Amino acid sequence: MRTVPSINPSAGAAPGRVLAGSQTLVRGLEVLQAVAGGASSLAELSQALGLTRSTAHRLAATLVEHRYLTFTPRVGYALGAKLLELGFLAGQQMSLPRIARDHLERLAASTEDTVHLGVLDGSRALYLDKLPGRRRIEISSRVGERQPLRSTGLGKALILDGDEAHWRELYAFEDAIGGHRYGVDLAQWLGRMRDYAGRGYAFDLEENEDRIRCVAAPVRDVSRKIVGAISVSSAAQYMDDERMARLSEEVMGAARAISADLGWSPP
Repeated sequence: MRTVPSINPSAGAAPGRVLAGSQTLVRGLEVLQAVAGGASSLAELSQALGLTRSTAHRLAATLVEHRYLTFTPRVGYALGAKLLELGFLAGQQMSLPRIARDHLERLAASTEDTVHLGVLDGSRALYLDKLPGRRRIEISSRVGERQPLRSTGLGKALILDGDEAHWRELYAFEDAIGGHRYGVDLAQWLGRMRDYAGRGYAFDLEENEDRIRCVAAPVRDVSRKIVGAISVSSAAQYMDDERMARLSEEVMGAARAISADLGWSPP
């Protein structure tokens, strides 16, 4: 029998003790966690949870009955289809703007600057939310607007996990469609992107809008993939290099908090 890590329940169950109410619910959740962690036999569940075999069996049997677990002879317990159903529904209900809103409001209040939330939309950054800052500064972005990836901090944050070939394609795409005249050549831009990818955040150094700078960081989900990004933008007079360095930690902290609410955990 393999060793299964203990769940460390807050209170052990004595033999024959009847589990009731909230404690029963907690024990049931601990059974699910134990199975997710690799426990498949009754002996492993009992060991991991510190329960008698009869109590572990009663809990597991109830979860099997309600399709939260499955049981196969000579194979053991496994997570059930009901969890897939709930996971799908949870994913539908977890709207990124709704989840991020409280964090964005705190970030806007703390920095007194304009805060954005956006996602990747093809070869553009789609802005989903914007909270104006307290400073009397006009930032031209709008909710629902699509902005370039290579010149915005938020756009760069969305592609930090890309490889250099992908970055080159995006840079060339912007050149091909014309429009915004970009003052950073490819070699310099790639150097910045490599640096940003290593640090986990990105800057806009007056590249997208004259005299506007920003600090941005990616938002990740349970798969640790980038699913969005947030940024703090302000006039260059309030965004010298020293303040941008300080803001990077605050912006990354907010991005990590949103990510945690989406199920992300640090590697």
